[in-house]
Amino acid sequence: MRNWKRCLSLLFLVSHSFFCAFAQSFTFVELNCENAFDTRHDEGKEDEEFTPEGTRRWTRTRYWRKLNGLGQTILSCSDELPDLVALVEVENDSVLHDLTLRSLLRGAGYQYLMTSSPDVRGIDVALLYQPARFRPICYDCLSVEPLKEMRPTRDILYVEGETQRGDTLHLFIVHAPSRYGGELESRPFRQQVMNVLTSALGPLQGKHIVVAGDFNDYSDGHALRLLEAQGLSNVSKDAQGQHGHAKGTYRYQGEWRSIDHVLVSASLLQKVSGVYVNDATFLLEPDERYGGYKPRRTYNGYRYQRGFSDHLPLVVKLGL
Repeated sequence: MRNWKRCLSLLFLVSHSFFCAFAQSFTFVELNCENAFDTRHDEGKEDEEFTPEGTRRWTRTRYWRKLNGLGQTILSCSDELPDLVALVEVENDSVLHDLTLRSLLRGAGYQYLMTSSPDVRGIDVALLYQPARFRPICYDCLSVEPLKEMRPTRDILYVEGETQRGDTLHLFIVHAPSRYGGELESRPFRQQVMNVLTSALGPLQGKHIVVAGDFNDYSDGHALRLLEAQGLSNVSKDAQGQHGHAKGTYRYQGEWRSIDHVLVSASLLQKVSGVYVNDATFLLEPDERYGGYKPRRTYNGYRYQRGFSDHLPLVVKLGL
C-alpha cells in the first residue's frame, strides 16, 4: 500500500503533548452531519440550494448555527473529548476550518484530514483527530471509478496513524452512494465502493483496522456482508441509544434502523469496551406521525427547523 500513500510531515502533525499522561479509554465517533455546506457556490458543483439566494435560504446565521450544533453534538458524545471523529457529508476545507477553529469546538484542539471528491454536490468525508492522542503517519484518498449510469461519488479517506500508547490504526471513512432509484437498482454502485475498499484491506490482514461511515445499507445488507467476509466485525450492529430513546442512528417511517456502521478487525475486537448511539435529548424531537422520537434534523423538507442532523452519532470505546 505504500505506493499510494502520501506521507505527512511530522513537523506539521506531531504535537509536543502527544506523549502526555494516558487517558483510560480511546473514543471513536462516527457522524453524518446532514449537509454541512458553507454559504458559497463552488464552481462546477450542484450546491446552489445551500446559498443565501438558494431554495433553502442558507444564510451565514444558519451556517454558524449548524457548525455550533455539530460541535455541541460531538462534545455530548462522551464524558471525555472524543479522540477521533469520522465525519460524513461535509462540503469542503473551509467548513472544517470553521468547525475546528471558529465554532464551539475551537478550544478542543482538533486537527483534520479530508477528501476532495468528484461528488456532484461537492460533499466529502473527513477525520477529526486529537494530536495529543493520535498521530497520523500517512493518508490517501481512494477514488471510486463510476459505473455506467452512476454519478461520481465520494472518495474513501484512508488514514494510518499511531495512538498515544503506540498502537497503529488503519482507518477508512466511507460514504457510499444512496438508495435513490431503489435498493436493488443502486446496489451495484455501493458494490463498486466496496470493491475499492476490499482491495485496500487485502494487504492489511492482521492489522488494527476501523472502517466507519454511512454505507446507505443496513447491517444485514449486501455491502456489510461483503466487509464481514473480509474478517471485519460490525460492532455497531446492535447499538442502541445511551439514554434509551433510539434503537439505531436513523429513523424512517417510524422505524429505527442504522445505515451508519463501525466495523473493526479481529485484532481490535477484543479491545472494544462499549458501543452506543448518542441519543441526547437535545438531538431528538417528537415524531408526531409515528409516535416516539426521531432525530432533530436541520430541515423538514424545505422548512428550516434549527436542528442538528437526520442521523445520530455512533460512539465506540476502545481499550487502547
